[in-house]
Amino acid sequence: MDTDSSAIGSQLLDYVIELEGVAEEILADRREIIDLDRQRNKTREAVRALQKNKSNTKTWLCAGNMFIKVETKKAINMLNKDFDVIENEISKLRSTLKPKVNKLRDLEKKDDLKGFNLSPLTPSELNSVESLL
Repeated sequence: MDTDSSAIGSQLLDYVIELEGVAEEILADRREIIDLDRQRNKTREAVRALQKNKSNTKTWLCAGNMFIKVETKKAINMLNKDFDVIENEISKLRSTLKPKVNKLRDLEKKDDLKGFNLSPLTPSELNSVESLL
């Protein structure tokens, strides 16, 4: 009987470890999405501020540990590229988050979330729907 109870205890421990591991991955991804979103908003604010300020032909830009003086248009282009990279990272994290949440729900023996796997309409799909209305 002791071997049966130790086997069950070992299985239970493995189950809890796997469950906690998946949950921790989900929380880490959510924290990273929040951090990237803050960075994206700051980048957006910087681009808007540079676009409003048309008097300067050059502006200071922080690149890593140093400040460099570049043309305002070049700075805007650099910030827009950074914005796109951040946007792609957020999209990747969000797309990997969905399967992780489904795996967690499977481990918890719960049904999949309804409407969680929805994706927005593409422009062509939107045009088709609008033409029907």
